[in-house]
Amino acid sequence: MERFDALIVGGGPSGSTCAWQLRRAGLEVAVIDKRDFPRDKVCAGWVTPAVVETLRLDLEEYRSTRVLQPIRSFRTGSMAGRMVETRYDEVASYGIRRFEFDHYLLERSGAKLFTGHSVKRLERADGLWRIDAIAEAPVVVGAGGHFCPVARHLGAKVGSTESIVAAHEIEFEMTDAQRADCAVAEETPEIFFCEDLQGYGWVFRKENVLNVGLGREDNRNIAEQVRKFCEWLTSRGRIPRDMPSKFKGHAYILHGRSRRIASGDGIVLAGDAIGLAYDRSGEGIRPAVESAVIAAEIIANAGGSFDESTFSGYERRLRERFGERGTESDPPAWIPSDLRRLVATKLLGAGWFSRRFVLDGWFLHRRQPPLPAN
Repeated sequence: MERFDALIVGGGPSGSTCAWQLRRAGLEVAVIDKRDFPRDKVCAGWVTPAVVETLRLDLEEYRSTRVLQPIRSFRTGSMAGRMVETRYDEVASYGIRRFEFDHYLLERSGAKLFTGHSVKRLERADGLWRIDAIAEAPVVVGAGGHFCPVARHLGAKVGSTESIVAAHEIEFEMTDAQRADCAVAEETPEIFFCEDLQGYGWVFRKENVLNVGLGREDNRNIAEQVRKFCEWLTSRGRIPRDMPSKFKGHAYILHGRSRRIASGDGIVLAGDAIGLAYDRSGEGIRPAVESAVIAAEIIANAGGSFDESTFSGYERRLRERFGERGTESDPPAWIPSDLRRLVATKLLGAGWFSRRFVLDGWFLHRRQPPLPAN
């Protein structure tokens, strides 16, 4: 069994960012993930300039062998109303492929990697956390997403009482014929809110790659909802008529709905393992990265000694950055469907509302400065 200063369960953006920060602080770190990398990951796949700054990404180096699609405009609206195009003078975001992005961050982290290993046993003895028979350390970071085994250890009731968002997505490289049959512009993602305002669908073209998906808080019959959405897009000429039909799904908790415990005795969660996805957009990469930076700072300054008091300020810092968790209830069912449709049609079809609230506020968080990494 190998000894480390910190163990991280999960090799996605939160886990790799935490490992990168801890390695920069001189700690010996191991990352354990049940999948081998590169691996597929369900996600629309864009990162804001704030994330780029926090991660200190070299964009020229990154794009030399990977997809990096600059985004300078968006088309937004509801499936019941008109679409509005909002343009920016500068790059507002970047389209990435998650299997490339996650692999890049994980390799860059400098951590010892144990990939292709599912955590079966997590136990604490003699001041150390031990994972199976492979590694031990005085502190464990749970960064394994919604189903993270470390979150389960802290009491997360996955799949029972939690209110989740379910999303189905597909990403594929287009043929010449499919490109000709796709009206979506490369630098202009399209976002279509559902008429009941309980989710949205998207179409996002990244160079020659097309990403199509739908996420909903009311996740009943999600596969049927996705099928109808694709038929709706096809009827409007937005996607190729012969695109693949096998979608992949995943689940996550919105920040305002999460009641998961964020830390314990020598243990801390980050990203989707806590439930930090932004409430209005469901975007999780920026909260994952920033929570990992905060967790890594606390670990690096702890001097190798960890107990429940070590992370006493972690929840407070999350609140300061992202707001209160666990304060939102389910969407009010008493609001008549006709009123929801009216709101979706009128407000989402207004240019000022799209720019100021939907994009600058909900999706891009342009008014919040980047979180500096050490």
